[in-house]
Amino acid sequence: MSSTPPPLAAYWPLFGLRLATPRLMLTPLQDADLPEMCELILAGIHDRAVMPFQVPWTDAPTEELAENVLRFHWARRASSTPDDWSVMFMVRRRGVLVGLQELQGTDFAVTRTVSTGSWLGRTHQGQGIGTEMRSAVLQFAFDHLRADRADTGAFTDNAASLAVSRKLGYRPDGTQVRQRRPGERAVEQRLTVDRASFVRPDWMVQHRGLPACLSAFGL
Repeated sequence: MSSTPPPLAAYWPLFGLRLATPRLMLTPLQDADLPEMCELILAGIHDRAVMPFQVPWTDAPTEELAENVLRFHWARRASSTPDDWSVMFMVRRRGVLVGLQELQGTDFAVTRTVSTGSWLGRTHQGQGIGTEMRSAVLQFAFDHLRADRADTGAFTDNAASLAVSRKLGYRPDGTQVRQRRPGERAVEQRLTVDRASFVRPDWMVQHRGLPACLSAFGL
């Protein structure tokens, strides 16, 4: 009888990474999370009349949306390298999936700069979760990856995202005009925060599994 194979984290150490806040658990996306994530997306992330994302991926017909999401996440994971990495954290509250928080870095060992993006299921919005999960990855980046700077962006009509950024100490870093949907012009506000100006909460993010996956961050 063959021995039991080791867990996948033995070969892809990022799967063993854990971040914890007072209310939330953040774990890198695995295939076992995908059905629940698709259900959360299909239940709705935002009002259909607005578009908070640079790429209007939620406009896809319902019958195509889940397949598109699966292709994107499989491709993003496969293309992640120590020089251009992305970690998609599944965010859970009391075991229930509430959203996704991305942390990304390009040439991080040199730039010491990360960027973030996120979304929450509509039923979980307005409860401070978006602030808590972004604060978690910023603390992780500044304190444990030794990042110097974190960038993000939001359309000027995305009040919720801009409010989270203000709470955490981001400052404006220019604007960019984009085509949001076909024929629709929108202005993106770029924002940045550094370790010194980051407004910290009254808790510290807890982490587990980092030493095994430092090389995945180019460190």
